Amino acid sequence: MTPISQDFAPPFKLIAPYFIIGSIFYFLSTLYSFNLDISEISIHSTNLLSLAHLFLLGFAMMVIFGAMAQLIPVTLEVGHFSVEFYYLIYPFLVIGTILMVLGFSVNNTFLQYGGILVFISMIIFLAETFLTINKVKQYSNVIKSIVVSNIFLTLGIIFGIIMALTYAGQINTNIEEILKAHVYSVILGYITITIMALSLVLIPMFGLSHNFSQKPLNNAVILMSISTTLVIISSIFSIAIIDKLAYLLSVVSLAIYFYQVYLIFKTRARKENDIYVLSLFVAFIAFVLSIITGFLWIFIGNERLLITTAWLMFCGFFTFVIIGHLYKIIPFLVWFEKFSPLVGKQKVPMLMDMVPKKASYYQFAFTLLGTIVSTFGLILAENSLFKAGISFLAIGAIFLINNIIYIIRYK
Repeated sequence: MTPISQDFAPPFKLIAPYFIIGSIFYFLSTLYSFNLDISEISIHSTNLLSLAHLFLLGFAMMVIFGAMAQLIPVTLEVGHFSVEFYYLIYPFLVIGTILMVLGFSVNNTFLQYGGILVFISMIIFLAETFLTINKVKQYSNVIKSIVVSNIFLTLGIIFGIIMALTYAGQINTNIEEILKAHVYSVILGYITITIMALSLVLIPMFGLSHNFSQKPLNNAVILMSISTTLVIISSIFSIAIIDKLAYLLSVVSLAIYFYQVYLIFKTRARKENDIYVLSLFVAFIAFVLSIITGFLWIFIGNERLLITTAWLMFCGFFTFVIIGHLYKIIPFLVWFEKFSPLVGKQKVPMLMDMVPKKASYYQFAFTLLGTIVSTFGLILAENSLFKAGISFLAIGAIFLINNIIYIIRYK
């Protein structure tokens, strides 16, 4: 288990907005999904592009940035270079995300302005992260993975700016190739490698896992890094022949990462299957299914398989991994700030007491049902079935917002 020190933890009031805003954006992304026409969906659909940015920037990135504000310094055991930078990141990211969604769905002029604001927020995050990491004298596997993922984020936002300017008509580029590099850099190069790295910290910590090999994670990160690099090279120089190799390497990387998670779960001392463990089970089932559909897409080339793969990764894997960890991270941070000074002086709640049990299981059930139904609707190209699934997802998102606010306000 990777050691965690709370001596360098930033104040919770700094991190709380990221989790609240992220959950609100998740709800908005479920509502926006009603705009999708499944019978005519395409990876170039403006509504699909809007939804992808609403989900990834507003929900996934927002929550990851909030978590990293806490986890980077306590994992590295050094203080932030300047923790105040995090007060600037989320306002730029919120406004930039909204403008980008409007740019795709209403008027592409908004894209360049939204892209610049998102770029500023991420540059602030990257600068603060690298300056903090620079204070570390010895690099662990987790730190190395975080460095690699942030390099890919840097490349991803550069490609994103180029795309935004292209959509806005300011420059002329091969949008197909730039899109490929952008998607791979951000989703697999940054988000996926970051989740891989944090899994080595959070899952063992919450499951009390010890004495497991970290070699699978190292191999998974190396293969994903090679895969993402090959896609970027292919996109820049239009070398399509290496694409399939890159896609296969990413599938192998994800399979090895799945094996790493299996090793961690196999050695865990805490065996109870709470909302956190159930969320991870669903996440990794969706993860395996996305690997299968992605593998089929590599050889069949059916666009609906590609969209289904992305949907399973976003709606199944990313969503359940993020939400599951929110039910652990937020109570831990609230307890540490509000109740740890009272230990030995008065009775204090346990972490499990701070999570609304029934409401969290309602959220889990509606989100799971929504994921299953919407995925079948997507595969069968049935709009009514897809939107029924989205309705369940929206209800689950409402429960999530209420649950997060309940935990933050717990007294």
